[in-house]
Amino acid sequence: MAKLKITQVRSKIGGKQKQRDTLRSLGLGRIGKSVLRDNRPEVRGQINVVAHLVSVEEVSE
Repeated sequence: MAKLKITQVRSKIGGKQKQRDTLRSLGLGRIGKSVLRDNRPEVRGQINVVAHLVSVEEVSE
């Protein structure tokens, strides 16, 4: 299964509580931090909530 590399590129300051909670659940919290997650529908939905704050790359294993 392919993985997604999710990197936070913008600040969560001024964002709605749902967006801040979503960043926290993805494992992000500061600009420049990256995490690897499985390419699953649940993760894709979280990315859609904070799409304007993160960049996403597909990484093959």
